[in-house]
Amino acid sequence: MHFQLIIRNGEIIDGTGCARFAADVGVNGERIAAIGDLSAASADSTIDAAGKIVAPGFIDSHTHDDAFVLTHPDVTPKVVQGVTTVIAGNCGISLAPLSADAVPQPLDLLGPPERFAYDTFAAYLDALDRAPAAVNVAALVGHSTLRVRHMNDLAREATAHERARMAADVEEALQAGAFGVSSGTFYPPAAAASTQELIDVCAPLKRHPGVFATHLRDETKDIVASMEEAFAIGRAVGANLVLSHHKVAGKENHGRSAETLALIDAQSAQQPLCLDCHPYPATSTMLRADRIRQSSRVMLAWSTKRPELAGKDFADILPLYDGSIEAAIDDLKPAGAIYFVMDENDVRRIFRHEKTMVGSDGLPNDTAPHPRLWGTFPRVLGHYSRELKLFPLETAVRKMTGLTAEQFGIDGRGHVVEGHYADLVVFDADEVIDRATFDQPKLAPLGIEHVIVNGVPVLARGEPTGARPGRALRRIPR
Repeated sequence: MHFQLIIRNGEIIDGTGCARFAADVGVNGERIAAIGDLSAASADSTIDAAGKIVAPGFIDSHTHDDAFVLTHPDVTPKVVQGVTTVIAGNCGISLAPLSADAVPQPLDLLGPPERFAYDTFAAYLDALDRAPAAVNVAALVGHSTLRVRHMNDLAREATAHERARMAADVEEALQAGAFGVSSGTFYPPAAAASTQELIDVCAPLKRHPGVFATHLRDETKDIVASMEEAFAIGRAVGANLVLSHHKVAGKENHGRSAETLALIDAQSAQQPLCLDCHPYPATSTMLRADRIRQSSRVMLAWSTKRPELAGKDFADILPLYDGSIEAAIDDLKPAGAIYFVMDENDVRRIFRHEKTMVGSDGLPNDTAPHPRLWGTFPRVLGHYSRELKLFPLETAVRKMTGLTAEQFGIDGRGHVVEGHYADLVVFDADEVIDRATFDQPKLAPLGIEHVIVNGVPVLARGEPTGARPGRALRRIPR
């Protein structure tokens, strides 16, 4: 037997959650061709994985990489973590379908208005085909983007006509290959949307199964009511519900993850649902007064007007504005910040839940980004699994591979199985760890040695190769 590539002598963790096993992996073209004892086989190239783990390439279940994969196709922050597929279009914010001269926050988290240049979702996917990135891209269509596209007044509920036009865009997106719809009623562009508006806009999901991924309307005192709203929307449109970056925010809500997870367990018997989480007690988004007041610490991530203040603690910035949060926001905006708003014990409890996937929720355009952009996946493997022993390594890998592929309907990926696409990562289980910090957020992790996308190495011996074999993934409408 002869193979394009053989990964020899590794221990395979296959993404199912089952125990690891020793085997070689043979790759031909873009697929895994054989798994087993390939000691007698020849290959064009080999990777010696002795003492290392061979796993499916990691799938980042929650990203805002919609434009980043086009403007920075090497996608270095993800490749160095072992990520081979990103799921874009989260929190109601997608790059398509929208052409605009100006966009409101938080759509600008994806980039400047000129990035919004796709009148259809198909056009965006075609652009990814023409300019492949180093990783695969699976994308959702965002409800907030549709509101900006079709409504001249975002401070009200959509009319029946506007809902119909948004639903037509959802239909086009799902037909083109979108993996579902996302919403973000937490944010101003969609805050006025009613539950029924979301049900009407997402109605095409009844005909084309996909996910409904939602940034809840409230993650603080009204989190249960917000979860109930999400459950109702998911049930009404028959979608697999994804609770985005699940958290309980604000000091008065710390500890309530026990309550929200019990609610998730009970609801799981009634409808399909899952959640994603990142391994940090701080989050990051646009600059907001409510989040500032809920947080124990705030750091400015970026400001268009005052870029020199990026990376500084908000407490050190406030004296410039005589202590007025509103005056500071007015002068700094558009801007984004990092908010220390969660309790680490809640984060760990949520991560241990069997339905929790790993999603970085990184913002790649931030001047001083949250360290999750560079550190999420190695942190789960090294800190949460190896050091804290929250769960076995097999469980950690499943949360970032097989579970995510199954929940989003990403066929042929997320498992080390013969015939699947050769999206693979080789890492050192004893050394893998994040290095990015809030003070130095762009440090690459340790222990990720090789990353292969569609059979092509994009990271070799810890260094990016510059190859760009990624694809625009399309969910086939059923």
